[in-house]
Amino acid sequence: MLTVRGTRAAQEVWEDYVRPARWSSWAPQILGVDAPAGIVAPGLRGVVHGPLGLRVRFVVTTVDPPGRRWRWIASVAGLDVGMEHAVVAVPGGCLTTLTIEAPATVRVLYAPVAAAALRRLVRG
Repeated sequence: MLTVRGTRAAQEVWEDYVRPARWSSWAPQILGVDAPAGIVAPGLRGVVHGPLGLRVRFVVTTVDPPGRRWRWIASVAGLDVGMEHAVVAVPGGCLTTLTIEAPATVRVLYAPVAAAALRRLVRG
């Protein structure tokens, strides 16, 4: 599990997390998102556009707004990667966690990219 702490308020971070149109503002590996809804909800399907024409299909499986937690499955090249995100208020800001459910090689390769994005998210 990745955990990143920052100075932004938890609710502000949550708002950026649950709005796919904002993902590219804090996650440089995301060039854009096609999603039919403006906010994540169970069953929401879409496509994340990454570098070099990478297209990652996704489906949101659960969302817990009061707990500021959501889960999705991203699919690319025949591989499904489950990810669970959470935002927790702490004194002076918040922390966010990411659990990646994938083979170890995928987790090792994606963890630094995800950690950099999460640092941008929680620090604004």
